[in-house]
Amino acid sequence: MSETQSLRAWLLTETPTSRRHAKLSAIYHAWLSFRTNTMAMIGLIILVLLVVVAVVAPWLAPADPFAQTLANRLQPPGTDGHILGTDSLGRDLMSRLIYGSRITLYIVGLVALIAPITGLLVGTVAGYVGGFTDMVLMRITDIFLAFPRLVLALAFVAALGAGIENAVLAISLTAWPPYARMARAETLTIRSSDYISAIRLQGAGPLRIITKHIWPLCISSLIVRVTLDMAGIILAAAGLGFLGLGAQPPSPEWGAMISEGRRFILDHWWVATVPGLAIFTVSLAFNLLGDGLRDVLDPKDSEK
Repeated sequence: MSETQSLRAWLLTETPTSRRHAKLSAIYHAWLSFRTNTMAMIGLIILVLLVVVAVVAPWLAPADPFAQTLANRLQPPGTDGHILGTDSLGRDLMSRLIYGSRITLYIVGLVALIAPITGLLVGTVAGYVGGFTDMVLMRITDIFLAFPRLVLALAFVAALGAGIENAVLAISLTAWPPYARMARAETLTIRSSDYISAIRLQGAGPLRIITKHIWPLCISSLIVRVTLDMAGIILAAAGLGFLGLGAQPPSPEWGAMISEGRRFILDHWWVATVPGLAIFTVSLAFNLLGDGLRDVLDPKDSEK
């Protein structure tokens, strides 16, 4: 038996020999289930390619994304080596699209760190402590949920000032309430379970119970929700960039590129269409990946 076959047999065993072995076996079984979902794999491949493109952008981009050549402005795709054409200042659209993937991943990464963690903290504390604390935290959450996300993000950016960091903070401040609601609902269910009562009788304090026993059970649902929310986060970031409140010129942010190209949409369609298709593709990839992760991590929910 080869080393690969022996490793596979070790991961597929029904009698794990240790806790680490059980975790690795569960991850491998989840991967086997996930890879049977063709659409989810397509989403994963697109996102992996996006990360690769962002990492190797300096070597992959055919030109300087900030270099202006007015003599070549608004060139159609395929002209003079410009695969996707040029914008109103003669900048290569493909290069700007490639470097724009870095901004997209930067926004997605920061929001995916800030919003879910904030929501998890608020939701688990509210659900476990209950009483007056629960009421106050949930009413604050309801206030945030009462406003449309983009409108609330616009208000925060207007107060904080334009810029990509402020846009990330504004989107994070509007994205955490759904995670808090979800974490609170799961905490209320877990809090009344028998094994939590047994742990409490053993002397475990609230902090240990929340961090060691409640958070791990909320993570899978949180991952699925984050992945499905990424499309909305990308669209919110693009919307702020479109309005001039996100990444500032000459940054090659996709929303700002669409805003610039809208003036030429009838005669020079590629200036706005190219970044629009990029936003559509990445948003679709996150939705496909989220659906696949939901089937693997929360199969009961996917059957409803």
